[in-house]
Amino acid sequence: MKQITMKMSRHYLVLAGILLLGGCLRFWHLDLKPLWLDEVITALFSFGRNYYEVPLNKAFPLAALEPLFTLKPETSCAQIAQTVSSQSVHPPLFFCWMHNWLRLVDALPLSWVWKLRALPALVGVVAIAALYQLNRVAFSPTAGLSGAMIMAVSPFAVYLSQEARHYTLPMLFVILALLGLHQVQTDLYQRQLRPGVWLGWIIVNSVGFYVHYFFLLAFVAQVATLLVNILTFRSLPTLHPSSSTVRLSAHAEALHPRRALIAVTLATTAVCLTYLPWLPTFLSHMTRPETDWMKPFEPDWMDTIAPLYQLPMGWILMTIALPVENQPLWIAILMVLLMVLFTGWLLWQVSSRFGQLWSTPETHLATRMLMLFVLCVVLQFLAIVFILGKDITSVPRYNFLYFPAVCALLGACLTQDQAARGGGKLWRSTLYASSARPKYTLTWVVLLVGVLSSTLVVSNQAFLKPYQPDQVARTVHLDAAPPLLMGMAYGDFQGVALGLSFALALHEYDDRAPDPRQYFAFIPRVRSATSQSSTAGARAQGTPTIAQVWQNLATLKQPLHAPLNLWLVVPGLKQVAYPPQLSLLQQSGMSIGCNVDRDRFYRLGIPYQLYRCQP
Repeated sequence: MKQITMKMSRHYLVLAGILLLGGCLRFWHLDLKPLWLDEVITALFSFGRNYYEVPLNKAFPLAALEPLFTLKPETSCAQIAQTVSSQSVHPPLFFCWMHNWLRLVDALPLSWVWKLRALPALVGVVAIAALYQLNRVAFSPTAGLSGAMIMAVSPFAVYLSQEARHYTLPMLFVILALLGLHQVQTDLYQRQLRPGVWLGWIIVNSVGFYVHYFFLLAFVAQVATLLVNILTFRSLPTLHPSSSTVRLSAHAEALHPRRALIAVTLATTAVCLTYLPWLPTFLSHMTRPETDWMKPFEPDWMDTIAPLYQLPMGWILMTIALPVENQPLWIAILMVLLMVLFTGWLLWQVSSRFGQLWSTPETHLATRMLMLFVLCVVLQFLAIVFILGKDITSVPRYNFLYFPAVCALLGACLTQDQAARGGGKLWRSTLYASSARPKYTLTWVVLLVGVLSSTLVVSNQAFLKPYQPDQVARTVHLDAAPPLLMGMAYGDFQGVALGLSFALALHEYDDRAPDPRQYFAFIPRVRSATSQSSTAGARAQGTPTIAQVWQNLATLKQPLHAPLNLWLVVPGLKQVAYPPQLSLLQQSGMSIGCNVDRDRFYRLGIPYQLYRCQP
């Protein structure tokens, strides 16, 4: 008895260590990286602000951004939901919870960027504990530890946890939904009904939709998994209850498919009914121009085959991430080769373990459930790409939908290796009664590679922020002597948020002594209206044209005098399309000429060009 107690204590000490490691990786350098476009959107809505408060069509000093990113505590959740429904393409729940979180931590003497990212990081730690519980119930306590360890050190999970976005929260709901799915599946095979289990599964899948729209794909995958298992129940062993765990038995009563289908249909209908209040908003969001970034501008055969290699690259980043971006070509190629070789070696190592999971009666059903779930989500991704024409594989972050299932399977595979070496006793007894002393070489390799990769992520060497606002700020400040004006051409909300990310990076570049001669301006890509209210939210009427940007720039109100540096950010514009000379209006009413500096053109996903303005 004493030996069992000691093993239990050691088990939970290991779990505590995993949670501590995962927390340290997620909160380490939490505010080191700059805010990028999507995080700016989170900040605006979560602080209780909106796009109407952004100064448009006029030059403003960078210090004017500070009130915009200050908490407005009196904003209600209903107001945030209204703002999100009209000015974004996301459900409102995450932003409401983030607003309450910011009110809770408002008094802490920490930067607002840290506070903004702290909630996703905290939820990321909770997700580690949730994955432990999923694997503990579906496989074994040791599998729970292995799965939690993989999620704790995964560079992909750390990257998501340090994003001020709604990725770790729906990821947590996916884990809870899979845990409920396993229990629901168990009920069907036991021919019993636990109302609490089914109600909990319904609630999790209902709330998940209001956190992230992509959760709908996870729900569809769960229902598909249940239906496949029900319709093929004759090829599966059936279940019967046990005093310690749920085990498989060839002599258990067969599953009744008609009753199971009725139960699943009723539960699915209940979940769908909860989606109805937000359904009109959801349908309108799907046709908004803010989602057009997923469509290639000039589709060709490379765009057609790109998802076929982008998807596996996203899988590689779940376990290893080495510096590739902003590296010399030979280093980038070497890093990619190392990542591919490691992933190939890892798959080779776990392939036989997965076969054991699949063939072992005690673990077959859970393994099948997770594999079907992953397969269904991936097939939906491919349908979105090749049928709807929206390439969601171009950014790996959306893999958060099935990433927990991958962690669970990989963790179970590592444990199956231990069970195999121990004669398989691990699955037929509790963890604490096993006398096997397995080798943990593979587990240690995965752990060390994960810690190294995550360290690179938190130190801004891997998973760099899109459009790299910090790099833009460094480039712009190479010429720090003259006054600075950066203009951002915008045509919609996304353009305003992108411009704000650059403006924040410029402001934070040297916040010890900010230069008052640094200004920023949003330049509409349509005919500028006489009042800001007519263009508020960056949705002015008219057809966007590049020529209109130059015309609006010529009449822009700005207080700086020549000489000055004018940087122009015009998304989608090639270098040759920037005119050799532009006109800029001074406060005195006199126009000055600005000549292009062809040697100072840069593109980090978004092009930006320097003009030198002389009196």
